[in-house]
Amino acid sequence: MNKKESQKAREELMSFISEKGFVHGPSPEIYDGGVSGFYDFGPLGKTLKNNIENTIRKFFQKLMFYEVECPIVTPKKVWEASGHLGNFSDPLVECEKCKNIYRADNLIEETHNVDGDSFTEKQLEEFFKENEINCPTCKTRLPPKIEKHMLMLKTKIGLNQEMYNRPETATTTYLPFLNYLRFYRDKLPFGIFQIGNAYRNEISPRQHLLRTREFTQAEAQIFLFKDQKQEFEQFKDYEEKELNLLSAKTQKENKEYQKIKLKDAINKKILKNKAYAWTLGFTQALFEEFGIPKENIRFKQHLPEKMSFYAEDAWDLEMNFKSYGWIELCGCHDRTDYDLKVHSKHSGKELQALNPETNKKETPHILEIAIGPNRVLLALLDLAYNKQEIEAGKPKLRLPKNVAPVKASILPLIKKEPLQKLAHKIKQELLEQGLIIQYDESGSIGKRYLRQDSIGTPYCITIDFETIETGNNKNTVTIRERDSEEQKRIKIENIQEYLLNNLK
Repeated sequence: MNKKESQKAREELMSFISEKGFVHGPSPEIYDGGVSGFYDFGPLGKTLKNNIENTIRKFFQKLMFYEVECPIVTPKKVWEASGHLGNFSDPLVECEKCKNIYRADNLIEETHNVDGDSFTEKQLEEFFKENEINCPTCKTRLPPKIEKHMLMLKTKIGLNQEMYNRPETATTTYLPFLNYLRFYRDKLPFGIFQIGNAYRNEISPRQHLLRTREFTQAEAQIFLFKDQKQEFEQFKDYEEKELNLLSAKTQKENKEYQKIKLKDAINKKILKNKAYAWTLGFTQALFEEFGIPKENIRFKQHLPEKMSFYAEDAWDLEMNFKSYGWIELCGCHDRTDYDLKVHSKHSGKELQALNPETNKKETPHILEIAIGPNRVLLALLDLAYNKQEIEAGKPKLRLPKNVAPVKASILPLIKKEPLQKLAHKIKQELLEQGLIIQYDESGSIGKRYLRQDSIGTPYCITIDFETIETGNNKNTVTIRERDSEEQKRIKIENIQEYLLNNLK
């Protein structure tokens, strides 16, 4: 797909998900078309997002990871300690004619199909010198002058105390470490996760939900001692799992990713320790649970020149979008003991634990899994949207059943009191089970099927005259599956069990 076709595909997808009530914006639309980088999640979008976040919760909770919630607004000294105030910036380029400002790395990605995120500031300037890159607004050639722009959003509390909106949830999760240690009775390893919003002052956010000024993060932090990384018991759960790994070495050789089992990646020293390898296996399993096919997923290692100075290793899970190409959805980072050490130094509090193997106090290491639920939502819609089916008059949004916003629709065949009364009774029983259900009695049954197909509803349940008549089909309804359009009759008392079993 060429750039023009990709752009058209993106526009069609965004129009569709806005029309159907998934995502609207920029927000607030009624005021001058809204502010870029802010979006509203509509009724279906918010429900889909909730389902994604709840899937993440269930996965972490199976491991006895506990969820926490920390403040969004945090003192300046926290971000001075973490290094964000001095280093958290984007490379910008300004058009000399129209004065519009753009992210330099994003522009070269869009115009020359290269990985702009891997470029240093000097490399970006050289690229702008050697290649003609024009302003998207006025088409004037942009100058090779790159400036840094700080991404932190500053605010104040009280009269004059300088504070910042967090640019990530991770740092705020580290700060209560001593409270976690007490809760876990001084035993490591243990895991904590947080799902919440973060804020970045992007200068020119583009690509819809992929780059916004306000976004949700779901980040898990595993606290463990350095010597626990190699002998990590849970590694056996995923050692046979095959992943698509694109290492830094492979990238520099301009080769494709390789499919490899995690145990072989350890033996070949592609991955440095079993604990970190486990985070990749766990993350792969989680994204498969979202319904993303294995062949659409790869892990891409950070290049040495782009890896944070304190990191032992870092790989991003990327998905191959139909409308955008390969996009990062999650990052897995071995952050070593950096975070607890810097916050210990700046706060004056000892952030250590007793290692029973060495009988010494040590600063634990942190392994991080950082997921972008908003990006996962867009990824699922990108996979589910099929332009050809829509143009053919059969608009199916093939969302995975376990995360689909509406689980079933109740359809009385016609507007007749006996059918309507029973339909409402069935609807109420399913709602009491915690399922999101729609009721629709308007239009022909065929049109109602299409309406539900277009928003991704996996099942339609039709109450017809056979449902209320005597005979072999007494007390049965017709249940229709979205993708196959297969219809079968089942007893009313079996509807709940059928849905719960088939929505997993």
